[in-house]
Amino acid sequence: MGPMRSRIKKADSQFRWRWWMERLGPLMALILVTLGFAIADQVWGQGRFIEIRNARVILVFTAPVAVAALGMTLIIMTGGIDLSAGTASMLCATVLACTLNADCPVAIAVLAAVGTGAVCGLFNGLFIGILRIPPFIVTLGSMTIFLGIAKHLANSSTVFVDRKRIPEWMTKFTSTAPPHWYGWLPNIPSGVWFALAISVVVAIILSLTVFGRHVLAVGSNEATARLCGVNVFGTKLVVYALAGVLFGIAGLYSFSLLRMANPGEGIGKELKFIAAVVIGGGSLNGGRGSVLGTLSGALIMGVISSGCDQLGVVNATQDIMIGIIIIAAVSIDQFRNRRQE
Repeated sequence: MGPMRSRIKKADSQFRWRWWMERLGPLMALILVTLGFAIADQVWGQGRFIEIRNARVILVFTAPVAVAALGMTLIIMTGGIDLSAGTASMLCATVLACTLNADCPVAIAVLAAVGTGAVCGLFNGLFIGILRIPPFIVTLGSMTIFLGIAKHLANSSTVFVDRKRIPEWMTKFTSTAPPHWYGWLPNIPSGVWFALAISVVVAIILSLTVFGRHVLAVGSNEATARLCGVNVFGTKLVVYALAGVLFGIAGLYSFSLLRMANPGEGIGKELKFIAAVVIGGGSLNGGRGSVLGTLSGALIMGVISSGCDQLGVVNATQDIMIGIIIIAAVSIDQFRNRRQE
């Protein structure tokens, strides 16, 4: 019994170590990347990387990526993918800009934008669930559909909105102006706090609800989940609809940052959303992902972008660095899956 107990304890300790590393690994990577750029900026840069204003800028530009990446996390955890996320978010921003130009109340404009995101998600979910078409194919097609609809709404141009029609709260939502201080605490834009609140809600859904367990079950093994009584079609439909809502909110962030909507800017954004999930430890095979990991992944990309800018590194090199990190994250995930098999 002695050797058996020791093997059980060893296996249990290894499982706990892997469990903690899967959840805290991306956060530790974020800390290391931040420290690395902070030291490099002190040595070769101008020492502005660690300033409060730069941290504010990183948080503001990371917030929309993080919100949309949370929606992508739900989809990837079910074993799916959404290539239409970028154009869907800009379609929502275009709807917001057009409704504001039409003198609609702000509340109606925001609801129209977020509702558009939900409709986009339902569109994808219905085709994927009913016709059993691979998510890659469906969302590849809907990516251009949403882009075309946005171009029609914008008359193939950029939709500008008179600043008088934009409410003050929307301009401050993603403000990068120098922060005011409340004692020793900096004034963080409301958009950052809103993104954090959404993260808490998504974490609660995944961790404490039956729906969250169904999401994991579908992503881990769809056939087994169906045999266990899980409504696979309904779960996927809700997941894509919720993700669409989050993509719509990301469109609100984009409009708040730019004060305009350009449908073409949505092309390629989905890659950032997917990258945040993958860097954060999410598995493209489904069944694994976390809110903390996704937030860490989005912040890692934001820190790399800001750090490279402070050091004068060109955008092409930044893209290469992020690409290498993505390949490394996917390689680690594949290696982990092989060991489990």
